[in-house]
Amino acid sequence: MQRYFVPSSGWNDSQVVITGEDVHHIGKVMRMKPEHHILCCTPEGDLAECEITDITTETVTCQIVEWLEEEKELPASVTIAQGLPKGDKMEHVIQKGTELGASQFIPFEAERSIVKWDQKKSQKKITRYQKIAKEASEQSHRTMIPSVSELHSLGDLIALQPNYDWVVFAYEDEAKSQSYRSLKEVLTQFQQGQRILVIIGPEGGFSEQEVQTLKEAGALAVRLGPRILRTETAATYFLSALSYQLEELG
Repeated sequence: MQRYFVPSSGWNDSQVVITGEDVHHIGKVMRMKPEHHILCCTPEGDLAECEITDITTETVTCQIVEWLEEEKELPASVTIAQGLPKGDKMEHVIQKGTELGASQFIPFEAERSIVKWDQKKSQKKITRYQKIAKEASEQSHRTMIPSVSELHSLGDLIALQPNYDWVVFAYEDEAKSQSYRSLKEVLTQFQQGQRILVIIGPEGGFSEQEVQTLKEAGALAVRLGPRILRTETAATYFLSALSYQLEELG
């Protein structure tokens, strides 16, 4: 069944009212009719099987058939703070990161970020990224959509540290060092239900000053394997490893 995310305003007792772009998708793209069934997700991550009762050009009205139990979310809450990369690489990070279970994405401007956002560009991009996260959540059968935050600075990220159980950053020099902190060493300490902030630099990585600032704030430098990864690959690597640790190994 097709899956749709419905905001709080669309839920009313045993009825669900869908508005916006999903109305076109249901009626014109999927060519659904009354009596067809779809899956609707609440903002809190609850899931219901619903039967369509009415379709107009503005709304799709459904009746809740039953509430379903699904365990599709990563058992730890992971925020990916991604240094602004070039081109459409951020879209890749958000799409694949959503598929792998990230809870939140925070773009941040690092010293070596070539790309710069002004306020107008920032808002337009955040809207675009949130749409990508929604579509990726539907495709991967998640029950929640990750949020995409406004542009941050490194100082903003450090100020968020008290909100997390763990703060780690991918540091390429760890991959070159004979004495390094491996991701395996850190993963084995993560537990279900914890909040984890992962900070990833742009092309060119972190400056020495940024590394020092992060370490002084208590963030852990980790090695993502022995090879040097592209900035758009790092989040995928981390989330895949975390999923295996928490979901497959149990």
